[in-house]
Amino acid sequence: MASPYPPSHTVPPTAPHTHTIIFLHGRGSNATEFCSEIFESQDSSGAFFTELFPCIKWVFPCAEKRWAVTNEEEMHQWFDMASVQRPQEDCEVQISGLHESRQQLLEIVGEEAEEVGVERMIVAGISQGCATAIYTLLISGVRVGGFFGFCGWLPLAYEIQRLTSAPRWNRNVLSMPVLLQHCQDDTVVPFENGEVLRDRLRGLGMQVQWQNYEEGGHWLDEPNGMDGVVSFVKKVTSG
Repeated sequence: MASPYPPSHTVPPTAPHTHTIIFLHGRGSNATEFCSEIFESQDSSGAFFTELFPCIKWVFPCAEKRWAVTNEEEMHQWFDMASVQRPQEDCEVQISGLHESRQQLLEIVGEEAEEVGVERMIVAGISQGCATAIYTLLISGVRVGGFFGFCGWLPLAYEIQRLTSAPRWNRNVLSMPVLLQHCQDDTVVPFENGEVLRDRLRGLGMQVQWQNYEEGGHWLDEPNGMDGVVSFVKKVTSG
């Protein structure tokens, strides 16, 4: 049966496949565009992701086109929202898109788990992709090998608080390695929103590695932030 979701953009490994990274783009972008942009990033040695990790398969899911009320247009977004700056405002408009995107990501996680196993997968995201990815992992209780995110926040915090308190919720997800990065000059998602995400995850009991940078805008700092991601991925995939 064909998937009802937009096709993902996949970059196969250039060496024997050992791990998979599922990387969610931000609001207004798409899978192919984001892949092209993130693969231009270089670490302090001048190396790119694909050079550094030849055994990793990269999967870039693509968000549905949804009507954005505040922009009055259709755009690729994981969910609609009243305010990017104030993500807990009018949460009702976020619910349907978040739940649909959660199912989309879980379908991809399930497919990739058949190839390498869930413990050999890393889920990642930037901006709204970061918010969607961490929400999905927490709500579903899926414990992958690791998670890293840039410029993010925690959506539907009240729902996460309620479900993570439920007796049947899989607390094993709390042992998942997490790296969060945020640049202080981010003018799209306020730096404070990233700090709240960090604090809420730590409040659940997660060991969160937090890296912040003065410059980098609504992206990752290069090369220092890139170095941080490379170090995190190497650590997660070496086990």
